[in-house]
Amino acid sequence: MKKYSGHVVKQLFGLVLPLLALLAVLAPPPVALAAELVMFERQHCPFCIRWKRDIGVFYHKTDEGKRAPLRIVDMDKTRPDDLRHIKGLWVSPTFVLLDDAGREVGRLEGYQNEDSFWFLLGELLARMDKRKDNRKDNRQ
Repeated sequence: MKKYSGHVVKQLFGLVLPLLALLAVLAPPPVALAAELVMFERQHCPFCIRWKRDIGVFYHKTDEGKRAPLRIVDMDKTRPDDLRHIKGLWVSPTFVLLDDAGREVGRLEGYQNEDSFWFLLGELLARMDKRKDNRKDNRQ
């Protein structure tokens, strides 16, 4: 096994570390690989608390939850880089459905009850499916 002097190792790290730092800066922001339902909430929001109690505890087990996993983001904190393009968030909670490319399909503002949530989410998922089908048709 070949041994390297400390000087050679320092030179290698001196070249590699700046290159890695440059790659980290130039790398594009992460893009959603699958559809995602983003819940924008505010702390102590009674409608958010009610949604979490009524639906949030089992959402991930539903067909909808498997198609569009839930991600919860605090509206009053700095938004993650991959969600900065989402504008006009005033109502808490606001649910934004993102497609597999991170584009907004639509949103649900507020929470009234389980039935209306599932109905409206179903409409958003159908809209997303229709867009996906249209993109496939355009490629052919």
